[in-house]
Amino acid sequence: MAMKVTVDIDLCQGHSVCLGECPEVFDVVDSDEGYPQVVVLLEHPGEELREKVEKAAQYCPNHVITIEED
Repeated sequence: MAMKVTVDIDLCQGHSVCLGECPEVFDVVDSDEGYPQVVVLLEHPGEELREKVEKAAQYCPNHVITIEED
């Protein structure tokens, strides 16, 4: 099964933990409000990135990353 990665942007505080765990899937940029916020670069990453994406979700301080099975 393929995975789909989503982030609750309203709750993201831009700590950049996800970027450190999986830069292939996540980036952190300045938002219009002037604070950092995560951007999902690959909404459907390959299976080879699953472990890194799962760690990003696990270690996210605000627990705003969701992995769904498509």
